[in-house]
Amino acid sequence: MTKELAQKYNHLEVEKDKYQKWVEKGYFTAGDKNKQPYSIVIPPPNVTGKLHLGHAWDNTLQDIAIRYQRLLGKDALYLPGMDHAGIATQAKVDERLREQGISRYDLGRDGFLEKSWEWKEEYAGHIRDQWEKIGISVDYSRERFTLDQGLNDAVNKVFVDLYNEGLIYRGYRIINWDVQAQTALSNIEVDHLEIEGNFYTFEYTVEETGEKLAVATTRPETMFGDVCIVVHPDDTRYQHLIGKHAINPANGEALPIIADDYIDIEFGTGVMKCTPAHDPNDYEIGKRHNLEMPICMNPDGTMNALAHKFEGMERFEARKALVEYIREQGKLISIEKHVHSVGHSERTGVIVEPYLSEQWFVKMKPLAADVLEAQKGDDAIVFYPERFNHTFTQWLEKIEDWTISRQLWWGHRIPAWFHKETGQTYVGLEAPVDSENWQQDEDVLDTWFSSALWPFSTLGWPEETEDFERYYPNSLMVTGYDIIFFWVARMAFQGRHFTGKSPFKHVLMHGLIRDENGLKMSKSLGNGVDPMDVIEEYGVDALRFFLTTNSTPGQDMRYIPEKVEASWNFINKIWNASRFVKMHIGDDHFDINNASLSQVDRHIIHKFNQTLEEVNRNMDKYEYALVGNTLTRFVWDDFCNWYIELSKSGLQSEDETVVYATKATLHYILKNIVITLHPFMPFVTEEIYLSLPDSIETINKESWPIEFAVDTEGLEQVDFMIAAILAVRETRVSYDVKPSKPLRAQLIDAHNQTYAMSDVLAKMFETMAKVTLSELSADALIQPIKGGSIRLVKEELVDKAALIEKLSSEKTRLENEINRAEKMLSNQNFIVKAPAAKVDEEKAKLDEYKRQLKVVLEQLD
Repeated sequence: MTKELAQKYNHLEVEKDKYQKWVEKGYFTAGDKNKQPYSIVIPPPNVTGKLHLGHAWDNTLQDIAIRYQRLLGKDALYLPGMDHAGIATQAKVDERLREQGISRYDLGRDGFLEKSWEWKEEYAGHIRDQWEKIGISVDYSRERFTLDQGLNDAVNKVFVDLYNEGLIYRGYRIINWDVQAQTALSNIEVDHLEIEGNFYTFEYTVEETGEKLAVATTRPETMFGDVCIVVHPDDTRYQHLIGKHAINPANGEALPIIADDYIDIEFGTGVMKCTPAHDPNDYEIGKRHNLEMPICMNPDGTMNALAHKFEGMERFEARKALVEYIREQGKLISIEKHVHSVGHSERTGVIVEPYLSEQWFVKMKPLAADVLEAQKGDDAIVFYPERFNHTFTQWLEKIEDWTISRQLWWGHRIPAWFHKETGQTYVGLEAPVDSENWQQDEDVLDTWFSSALWPFSTLGWPEETEDFERYYPNSLMVTGYDIIFFWVARMAFQGRHFTGKSPFKHVLMHGLIRDENGLKMSKSLGNGVDPMDVIEEYGVDALRFFLTTNSTPGQDMRYIPEKVEASWNFINKIWNASRFVKMHIGDDHFDINNASLSQVDRHIIHKFNQTLEEVNRNMDKYEYALVGNTLTRFVWDDFCNWYIELSKSGLQSEDETVVYATKATLHYILKNIVITLHPFMPFVTEEIYLSLPDSIETINKESWPIEFAVDTEGLEQVDFMIAAILAVRETRVSYDVKPSKPLRAQLIDAHNQTYAMSDVLAKMFETMAKVTLSELSADALIQPIKGGSIRLVKEELVDKAALIEKLSSEKTRLENEINRAEKMLSNQNFIVKAPAAKVDEEKAKLDEYKRQLKVVLEQLD
């Protein structure tokens, strides 16, 4: 006995207890070497909190691809894992410790790391629970973590190799400094936001001549780190001052006036103060002129001893106090409002401080060049949508060196040691032999340094493991367009440099989830949506179907609850259709036999073949929204609205062959519907599948449908019959005729002859349209339909005046359509540029509109 379906669809019951069974049975475990491999590694979520709707979207897209490939017969590996998320996790653990009244310094490094690992275990459990809720078919036997020992070995090897190749170096440069986390940031960890600030103009006095110079800045607090005043060498206003000195109103120091062609003569006063340790452009000037580079700020954003009486003040408080001090001296010329782009830490949200610091860097140009060259050849990464290839390559062409050291405790410790006496640097996989004389670098590596190795380090690299040989390169990477620079580019250059291959064949880019008003979801706006709440209300199948069928690749999506509800309604429609089929077929076995199929049976199978062809084409292009729309249209319209209704005639037939063929068709179509929908909605499809006769132990082991070829002769009659039924029903509504009222009708073909329809279809038509077919007089009401028309007795419908009004309206509509089509077909640009199929389609429409207009005009006459 197969499983019975409940009378009503209840997502809570349907989705309960299935996932753990699937995992325990090993349905998601890869490794069947008799099959062709296919692999996806999950973009590892940070162990900092719960998964959000964006994760659910990202994971569902991956899971659809994996489940589809399994059904196609592939050995599909979906490898799970999580990211240690250096800054973000350390900030969370710090916050928890503060709530307990302690700091990481109270615990020391080892004690803090112990607390961090406790945090990781706690939140990793939450994430696994949510993976289960979302239903993703990951292989837990291969789960990885970016800080596990195997990945640490990979990270150390990569660092050491790059260092030995001269691609990693340590030095002083202006970097982005997070004063709250007290760590360096790479450029792409900085969000540039437009904020309102001030443009301060101060008076500087030339020491030798007494002349006054107006110098503007947006950051007065950095004036304590000024080393010179800069003008353009060709600026005739100031050429005579080059080599002289101007008094800094912040501290009274005499600053040399130098010339550098970086200065824009047309901007402001053409005079600029230079602070090499606190501005990247000033830093370059400082290097060119061998200037000192004093730092006037502490790592925590407070002023240091160079600020004199302002020492210890927070940088922005010092700014206010300094401006007031200069005002009191009479050296403040003006303060103007100024909207400008200011860098903020992506992790902590604080304003980033440009800061001269000794850090570790990766030379990016050689690594990027290799990827750019590969993008021109057979090993190119293919982006969906294709436009992101341009975004990808453009960033690589303009790439700058990458700051990889972070002043944190939670992360991969840098495998570098400094000799306590000589200061010599040693980089290696193991500590120096006389380790007591060496001090390991206190810093850790940027989180993205380990994440960049994810496609191959998770498979066992640098060891030559079976998994690495079998599943690398990955088949597909799915990720949001917002981390194409953070992650995709870095995986690309690390993958190519260390494996000689691009890390994945395809990249599917998706957008961001926004609220229904188009705003980005955020805690501050309070417009975030917890996917677990949505799953509780509508079920994960409905959420998954919504997430993957309401946005095209690369585009943002709006979360609209009514659309999730519409997905639930669609599933409910399938459920009710399944109960109808199950009620009629029971547990009997059915084989499709082409010879015994009726026109209606062959028609629905042919429709499914067309649907399957369209679905296959779009699945391979990751156009899941198009797939969803195609399947919805077929299931709702072709199968539920029409075939199920038409099948009732076959089910009630006295001919057992007809009954059997109808049941076989119902079973065949429903089974293939649930298989093709399985990647999108795995739980309800499993429930329905297990209720069907001939089902195996799970839908997870099924095969993707293939076309069952049918004889297409006479199938246009079914289309004509359906169009005629719709025309009768629409006419009843238009003329307010009750559905039960008997009408007389005549079907006319495109040649104005009585339509030749099989007796079976004619009887179906009469039953479903509530009409009697007969010959009618020429003055009958004529309703045009595709391929012909239908005549109805006027007196049974409406009075003559109302009929004329309706026909006149239809005449106007058809004339407008003809006019539109003729204009389009007379446009040479359209004829030349549009696909030939589109041009032919418009020509066919024009012919059909003209034929229908002729029928309407005859009626009016």
